[in-house]
Amino acid sequence: MVEKVGGVTLNYQYYSGKDLYSDGDIEDVILGIVQNEEGYEYTHEAYSQWAVLYHLTRQRENIVEPMEISPTDEVLEIGAGMGAVTGAVARRAKRVDCIELSKRRSLVNAFRHKDMDNIEIIVGNFQEIEINKKYDIITLIGVLEYAYHYIDSPTPYEAFIQKVSSCLKPGGKLYIAIENKLGMKYFAGYHEDHLGKPFVGISGYTREDKVKTFTRSQLEKLVLQNGFVRTKFYYPFPDYKLPVAIYDDESIMQTEIEFPRQHNYDMDIMECFDQNAAFCSLKGTEEIKYFANSFLVEATRG
Repeated sequence: MVEKVGGVTLNYQYYSGKDLYSDGDIEDVILGIVQNEEGYEYTHEAYSQWAVLYHLTRQRENIVEPMEISPTDEVLEIGAGMGAVTGAVARRAKRVDCIELSKRRSLVNAFRHKDMDNIEIIVGNFQEIEINKKYDIITLIGVLEYAYHYIDSPTPYEAFIQKVSSCLKPGGKLYIAIENKLGMKYFAGYHEDHLGKPFVGISGYTREDKVKTFTRSQLEKLVLQNGFVRTKFYYPFPDYKLPVAIYDDESIMQTEIEFPRQHNYDMDIMECFDQNAAFCSLKGTEEIKYFANSFLVEATRG
C-alpha cells in the first residue's frame, strides 16, 4: 500500500490498479531519464520531443513564483502529474500532499524529488480519496479543464471547486492555472491545447468534447459562486505551461508584452498574425486581460 522512493512516500491505498491518464510509451522514456540521469531539468537531448520538454523542464516551475506559500504551509497539489511543479512548491512549504491518477507518473515525480522528505503522493482519483485534514494551499495546475472526466456530477466543474473549497482552511488559497478560452493565440490560429483543433474553444465546446476552459469572467464566476470570496488574476506569457513572464492586473496594462512566437511545440500551426503586435496594440486597455493566453487565479476561501 505504501512505497518509498528516497524521502518521498507513494500511497497506493486508493489506486485502482490502472492508470487512467497517460501520454503513452514516452512516459517510460521519461521515467528512465529521472531514474538514471542527472541535470535533465536544465537540458536534455530528448527535449526535442515535446512531451519530455513539457514534463521535465524547470521552466514549468515559473508558474509557482506568484504563489503566496510560506514555510509553515501544508499544500495539496491535485493532479500532480510527473511533478513539474511539485519540487518548487515543496521547497517553499512545510509539506506537500500530491494526488495523481497515474502510478507511472507518480513514480516519475517521486524519483525526481527523492532527495526531499516533505512529499507524499497519493495515487488515485481525487473524488474517491478520503481527505481528513484542511490545507493552507491547494493547486490545480492544468487540471480543472478535465473535471468532466473525473467528477461524477451533472455540474462537474462546480462540484470540483466546491469539494476543493471544503479541503481548505478558512482564508486558505486555491491556485488555478488554465488556458483562456479566448486566448489571443487561438484567434491567431493555434490549435486548442486539449482537442488539437483550431478555433474549437472560441466557437464553443460541445458535451462530446469532455473538456472545457473558460473566459476570465466565467472563471471568476465559477470560483466565487462555489466557496470562495475573492480572486486575484495573474497572466502568464506565452502561457502557463512554459511561462517566461507573469503579470498582475496592474503590470499587464503598463508593459510591452513580448514572448517567443513559437511556443506550441507539439503540432504545426499556421499563425494568422503576430501575437506580440496584437498585445502591444492593446497596451493600457482592460481588454488585454481578456485575451491573455492563460490565467493563474488566486482564490481565497471564506
